[in-house]
Amino acid sequence: MDYLTMSECIQLSFAVCRIGIYTCFRALCCKGPPPPRPEYDLVCIGLTGSGKTSLLSQLCSESPENIVSTTGFSIKAVPFQNAILNVKELGGADNIRKYWSRYYQGSQGVIFVLDSASSEDDLETARNELHSALQHPQLCTLPFLILANHQDKPAARSVQEIKKYFELEPLARGKRWILKPCSLDDMEAVKDSFSLLINLLEERDFEPSRM
Repeated sequence: MDYLTMSECIQLSFAVCRIGIYTCFRALCCKGPPPPRPEYDLVCIGLTGSGKTSLLSQLCSESPENIVSTTGFSIKAVPFQNAILNVKELGGADNIRKYWSRYYQGSQGVIFVLDSASSEDDLETARNELHSALQHPQLCTLPFLILANHQDKPAARSVQEIKKYFELEPLARGKRWILKPCSLDDMEAVKDSFSLLINLLEERDFEPSRM
């Protein structure tokens, strides 16, 4: 009787092991496809030389040798773990900026890239363009990610200097915006900044519809 009881225990142990192995196999190999990541349509603006194209290309893991400054517009799908950002980058030359507003429709967020080490004249132009974007009817309610690029250059202004010079506190009061320093030398910080923007986009998804 004791022998039969021990045999039954051994068989039961083997059965439990088989069930455990099968369960693990199902979890690892037979799991259904992950839920689709949400996609957001963004517009990326900034003067020529601000570094828009280089930042987006690095985020897409493109070779830096193939980077060419955008003269009209380009679209990149920038993948993140929790979202895909379809970024429409607009060229920043003088003769193109006046057409920016034609490409704003359908945007869910804005990326504004500025050269924090630029000349005073270019910085003034960038400030005017950012002010115009923040007040544009198609963009004024959208989240903004403002990137003070080229922080690795000796002449770069700090984020606090940029915030004060661009008068962001009074102008953008009540709006959702993020101002972050960045450079190609620290792409992890750039990715963190984009993650903050994605958080704002997700929060906007859950807002009640406005009548």
